[in-house]
Amino acid sequence: MVTKKKDIRALTLEQLREFFIENGDKAFRGNQVYEWLWQKAAHSFEVMTNISKETREILESNFVINHIKVDVMQRSADGTIKNAVRLHDDLVVESVLIPTKTRTTACVSSQVGCSLDCKFCATARLKRMRNLNPDEIYDQVVAIDNESRLYFDRPLSNIVFMGMGEPLMNYNNVLKAIDKITSKEGLGMSPKRITVSTSGVPKMIKKMADEGVKFNLAVSLHSAIDAIRTAIMPFNATFTLSDLKESLEYWYKKTKSRITYEYVVWQGINDKQKDVDALVSFCKFAPSKVNLIEYNPIDDGDFQQASAKAIEMYVRSLERNGIVVTVRRSRGKDIDAACGQLANKT
Repeated sequence: MVTKKKDIRALTLEQLREFFIENGDKAFRGNQVYEWLWQKAAHSFEVMTNISKETREILESNFVINHIKVDVMQRSADGTIKNAVRLHDDLVVESVLIPTKTRTTACVSSQVGCSLDCKFCATARLKRMRNLNPDEIYDQVVAIDNESRLYFDRPLSNIVFMGMGEPLMNYNNVLKAIDKITSKEGLGMSPKRITVSTSGVPKMIKKMADEGVKFNLAVSLHSAIDAIRTAIMPFNATFTLSDLKESLEYWYKKTKSRITYEYVVWQGINDKQKDVDALVSFCKFAPSKVNLIEYNPIDDGDFQQASAKAIEMYVRSLERNGIVVTVRRSRGKDIDAACGQLANKT
């Protein structure tokens, strides 16, 4: 009978130390292996050169390292890089490096496909096949950090969970990945440079607040009118705007952290003054920022980018009411790497 080897990165540091003690070695050997797995992102046991060949063979016979592989890397005319990332079970997700003059941002995936049903998003057309493990999320960040150093001569500065999937539907693994990314045993990044973007799962937003997370929260809102939001994001029938607002009030009360709203304006859907007024009203309970995002078509005509006049109406109204607003131009559209376009076309 063939015994399936355990993924070594599913072990905690303490479990690794115990493994070595049980196998007649010193506990500190676990520390060495742990450093190779996380800080040095080792793809194989063979590269662990400060560990004896005999010990590496013991590791090889007991464990695997289910490392991701960048299958296809595409580079946009604007410098954006999209990775098609193959997982150990041959499923594929996508992640994106977004460079600007002052920073490089990793946009990472948290699920293979997505369990939500937003009508304007290409990823939503893929069924959710599974959640990503913490190490698979971590590996995406390491790969983009390496690309940032190679192509832009600087380390990765920011991470956004805005790739494939709903992060709060993979809550435990996302938080474990962030813990590893921010710990000194991992990448040592500041949690303030990480943003988790959710379509709005009220119960999990409250859970994050209770757990005192230090990263930033962004909400894909797109309408502050229930009927419109439900038409474009059908899960809003279950997670209503009033429930979402209550959870965000709770978040702000607990964390005192400003909330960012991601918001696309579409022609004939949410481009009227009543839509702006509803958004202004929704934002007022806590300090917030609205990112107006350029729409990226996904091969059909149901959704069209709103006019410049409509965008200007939003900007003017938000600013007049003291709400910070930015208009975000999409990057990587020519390689389907922009917001809402990740659908494994490669």
